[in-house]
Amino acid sequence: MYESQFEEKLYNERREKLRQIAALGQKAGLSFAEATYPNSYAATITIPELRAKYDALTAEQFTADLEAGKKIEVSIAGRIMAIRVQGKAGFAQLQQAGQRMQLYVRKDDVGTSPEQSDAAFALYKLLDLGDHIGARGFLFRTRTGELTVHVSAISLAGHQGKPALTFLAKAMLALPDKFHGLEDTELRYRQRYVDLFVNPDVRDVFVKRAAILRAMRKFFDARGYLEVETPMMQTIAGGAAAKPFKTHHNALDLDLSLRIAPELYLKRLVVGGMDRVYEINRNFRNEGIDTSHNPEFTMLEFYQAYSNYHDLMDLTQELIAFVATEVNGTTLTTFNGVEIDLSKWTKLSMREAIIKWWPKLLGERPNEETFSIPSKFFKWFEGVFKTPSVSKMPTSEMNADEYDAARVKLGLVLNVASPIGNDMGKLIAAMFEIIAEPHLIQPTIIYDFPLAVSPLSKIKPDEPDWVERFEFYIGGFEIGNAFSELNDPDDQRARFEAQLLERERGDDEAHAMDEDYVRALGYGLPPTAGEGVGIDRLTMVLTGSKSIRDVILFPLLRPQSAKPAEE
Repeated sequence: MYESQFEEKLYNERREKLRQIAALGQKAGLSFAEATYPNSYAATITIPELRAKYDALTAEQFTADLEAGKKIEVSIAGRIMAIRVQGKAGFAQLQQAGQRMQLYVRKDDVGTSPEQSDAAFALYKLLDLGDHIGARGFLFRTRTGELTVHVSAISLAGHQGKPALTFLAKAMLALPDKFHGLEDTELRYRQRYVDLFVNPDVRDVFVKRAAILRAMRKFFDARGYLEVETPMMQTIAGGAAAKPFKTHHNALDLDLSLRIAPELYLKRLVVGGMDRVYEINRNFRNEGIDTSHNPEFTMLEFYQAYSNYHDLMDLTQELIAFVATEVNGTTLTTFNGVEIDLSKWTKLSMREAIIKWWPKLLGERPNEETFSIPSKFFKWFEGVFKTPSVSKMPTSEMNADEYDAARVKLGLVLNVASPIGNDMGKLIAAMFEIIAEPHLIQPTIIYDFPLAVSPLSKIKPDEPDWVERFEFYIGGFEIGNAFSELNDPDDQRARFEAQLLERERGDDEAHAMDEDYVRALGYGLPPTAGEGVGIDRLTMVLTGSKSIRDVILFPLLRPQSAKPAEE
């Protein structure tokens, strides 16, 4: 439990203070439990409510009220974030729900008798940073103009005859140094419970995250969508290309996977006649961790019958602008130092994006014809590797164009050397990620994807190697993925079978066969469009957070290694 001998020493000192606090309470007739860890406190108002209601009152108004015998009496509770004692008086800062209120504590005022005042002020001197207390008194402004509670044994209902200070819980561990706070990034994630009350901005991020979820529900509920819940444990992990986590149900002797997506179950609901459904819940993917990936993450997924991917392009733009306005009051946000306007969108096909951002030093820029058939594509592609000026690895000595071209070429070489090297569709998708994705800072919809990377999407009627799919990007990474849903059961079975061959060749992210889903399609899925939106990534954009770990309360972390005992 203790991270150092110093921490253990401090813990024991606070334990002794808690014993003294218990003695004070028992002398006043309380039990040990009531004196040290009472189970409630009768506050009349929260600190945020108090601030909202009385911050606008001037010192003159308080003075006039006091002279007229009118006092604004309150009872509040919170955590001590600052405290000092000077003789028979002191000031403290009490924090609740991310906001603070100053207390003025004077020995003569904290009890209804001299004995009670002595005991209450003795309690005050035993308090430490981090302790929870209740305090009652009346409001005034100090000479510096700060709104303050003058702690006093006023006769509020439920407090008659009681001292003005009530001890609620002791912080047995010391708060981080007030000048440096909790600055170690990994320690902040591990000890989020400290991070939340020490760093006020952190709390604001998660307040906004909750507001994002409320806004999404408001948006979809107003459009006739039904919120549903689908299984988190599945016998077949489907709906996305990802490696699942495995578990086992003992009673049924059944291997299960944590879901990688709710997609196939949500579309079963559309088959069942639920024309508009959405779900906000967790997905689990056994993948790496970086600034935009966490193995456990939150997704919004929704489906709309009698619609296609063009309908969802329009709906997506409305959704993101609506949520931004609800949460931030504007469609403008700043992410990685760049101002982004979530009301202004660009649409490009995947092929157009590759053409637009093709590095000029890589040689011949592709055109639409380049992507028409494999023979033309690979003839052009071979020429890329004959470009001598970008044969070296990316280095800091290169200029921007050289670095960009070398980086792209290196990525393409690695992809060609992998099993996807002879698959035109997969190579085009990889090319897009390397070439175009880093440029997609402002809101951008990328549409029309290769069939090879879209096993659940409807094929474009005039281009059988491409599907009706789009992704939208903000801040340089994908936030949402959508398509016109494949609803031909025979086509779906054939694609699942093709995915099985991919699995046999070692692709552990390829789809497994889901016979029941194919059977569901046999009963008739109407023309339907569906979309998934990453809540964590959207929260990053709307709060300006640099890492996905900053918007997940308890992100997955590597276990801490045992520290050697101190000498």
